[in-house]
Amino acid sequence: MRKHYDFSRARRGAVLPVPKGKTRITIRLDDDILEWFRTQVHEAGGGNYQTLINQVLRRIIEGPSEPLEAVVRRVVRQELGVSRGTRARRRRTQAA
Repeated sequence: MRKHYDFSRARRGAVLPVPKGKTRITIRLDDDILEWFRTQVHEAGGGNYQTLINQVLRRIIEGPSEPLEAVVRRVVRQELGVSRGTRARRRRTQAA
């Protein structure tokens, strides 16, 4: 190590320039979500979990979008275990 370093031409800021089209942000994610992405990258043999998060978000944005109402109905049906046939039977039973 040197006894003296010359910082007269030094600049403050990031050591590496940010690539064009990228923005540094602060975001809060649940611990389990972040751990899942890190695990996926580790199991794949390495990489960057932030890149994986970016790829997943891009897939959602560019993929076919399903109306929010349809998503909510589908999720509720799955959670309640209600099929179309069951709903029809319920309606007939209630009408009688």
